[in-house]
Amino acid sequence: MTTVITHNRRRSRLSDLIDQPGGLSTVIALKQARANLSEVEGESVDLVSEAIQKLSELPAPQTVEEVSEALLNAYRLTTDIIDSAGPFDRDDLCRAATNLCDLLDGSPTDRMFDWRIITVHAQSFRLLLNLPLEEKAARQQVLDSLKEVLRAKLGG
Repeated sequence: MTTVITHNRRRSRLSDLIDQPGGLSTVIALKQARANLSEVEGESVDLVSEAIQKLSELPAPQTVEEVSEALLNAYRLTTDIIDSAGPFDRDDLCRAATNLCDLLDGSPTDRMFDWRIITVHAQSFRLLLNLPLEEKAARQQVLDSLKEVLRAKLGG
């Protein structure tokens, strides 16, 4: 003998609201999001500039014991650049910053680090930030040069 239990399901108020027409279309929502982002793009540029300045002012480690902390500080500032530039389609800055993050991740902390790498990347970030967006070839050349640094320092 099989017993079947049935009950009336109540619809929630939320499901009633979802089923009603009147929401935003995806196209309109994306346009509004872009408009909202454009309002804070200047603030993003300021945050990127500030992170670049702090990165360029980081003191080079003087002893092997200081290397780990110095690399961590550089890594944090570099991820700040990615966080601030990413929402504004600044892929060039994000790729350059990712390049430095890869270098920092792959660098041993039990020996001295060539701090000129940080200086070169900070200068490259500044150049990418200030180059006109239509200068695609110049941007690519900067990114290619940074990739060469990565290959030279970490191989492959």
